[in-house]
Amino acid sequence: MKIEGECRTRDAVARHVLRRGPQTAAALADALGVSPAAVRRHLDALVAEGLLVEREPRPAARRGRGRPARTYALTDEGRAAFPHGYDDLATTALRYLNETGGEDAVASFAAHRAAGLEQAIKITGKTIAQRADSLASALTEQGYAASTAPSGVGVQVCQHHCPVAHVAAEFPELCEAETRAFERVLGTYVQRLATIAHGDGVCTTHVPVPPKHVPVPPISPSRSGRTA
Repeated sequence: MKIEGECRTRDAVARHVLRRGPQTAAALADALGVSPAAVRRHLDALVAEGLLVEREPRPAARRGRGRPARTYALTDEGRAAFPHGYDDLATTALRYLNETGGEDAVASFAAHRAAGLEQAIKITGKTIAQRADSLASALTEQGYAASTAPSGVGVQVCQHHCPVAHVAAEFPELCEAETRAFERVLGTYVQRLATIAHGDGVCTTHVPVPPKHVPVPPISPSRSGRTA
C-alpha cells in the first residue's frame, strides 16, 4: 500500500508540472498538500529517471536575499510518458483521406510511408539470414524493438513494438506496405505471420532462407536503403 501511495504521489507531482509548467519544490508541496521532504524525494526520483530536469530560476525571479529556489520542468521523455492524441489525429486524418480519396489514396499514403522507412534502412550481409539480422537492427533504431529468431527453413523478424499499431488496426494497408518494403530491402519474398495491430503480442515476419546451394539474389542499389 505504501508503494502504491508513493507512485500516486510521484504521478501527481509530474502531472502538476505538466499542467502548470516549471515548479519549485515548495510550490509543489503546497499545491499537493505533502511535506517538502516528501516532494524533494519524488523530485529526485523523477530527475534520476529522466522525466524531470532541474533548472535555474529565470532572472526575473531572482529578487530579494538568499539563493533563489530552483524549478523543475518536464523533459521530452517526461511529456511522452503521458497519454497523447497522436493516434487519434492520425486515424482521423486517414479516415478523411479514405472518404475523400478512397482506398487507393490510403494505399498510396501507406506506400509513401513505407518508402520513407525503406530509405532509412541500411542492409548489410551476403546471406538472407545476415540481411534479416541487419533489418532487425535497423528497425530497432527506428523504434520497433526488433530481433530475429531461427524458424524451420527460415528466420523470423520479430518487432516487439509498433509505433502505429492503433492506426494500423483500422488501416491494415500500413502493415501491408511495410511488408512489401521488407521484401525490397531483403531482396526476397517474406510472409507476415502476426501483427500487434491485429491483437498479437509481436509483429512476426517469416523470411525463407534458401538452401546453401541456392544463390542469394543481389540487392539493387535502389532497394538497399543506401539512399538515406
